[in-house]
Amino acid sequence: MTRSRANKAACSTLLLLGIFSLRYRFAASETRADSAISQTTASDSHDESEIRQILNDQTAAWNRGDIDAFMNGYWKSKDTLFVGAKGVTRGWEPVLERYHHNYPDQKAMGHLTFSNLEIHKFCADAALAVGNFRLDRERDHPEGVFTLDFRGFPEGWRIVADHTTAFSSQEAGATH
Repeated sequence: MTRSRANKAACSTLLLLGIFSLRYRFAASETRADSAISQTTASDSHDESEIRQILNDQTAAWNRGDIDAFMNGYWKSKDTLFVGAKGVTRGWEPVLERYHHNYPDQKAMGHLTFSNLEIHKFCADAALAVGNFRLDRERDHPEGVFTLDFRGFPEGWRIVADHTTAFSSQEAGATH
């Protein structure tokens, strides 16, 4: 195995371990940052800021009804994944189509907010974001949790996998 391949394998292993660790922590409602996962460096802080800016840009795009701009945060690849209650959607274009189908207008989109956001960088080109989302719409207020797998590319950080789960009405009421 080449050194580059070994580094990628090690990074992938750390990312998977981090995902399982974070899922367990998130389920237990512990929201403090886990400094044992990775030490913070100036580069890590810059990368975290860039990832947070992508999420801020996505929120702004969503709230003005611009799904196409919202999708700029995703890796434009056939390998991009979205995992939700209705299953797995593979590929940037199918994910874009899914969003357009499920949110045909501003009324359906509502106002998006993220909270309890955590960013964890596992290696030079892999990070994970977890948090809560809420949509405020005229007739309802769906909310839930998400896990975003970010990868670093020459053009910047992009979401390569998005796992979003909405709470049922009963669960949402019980979390407050």
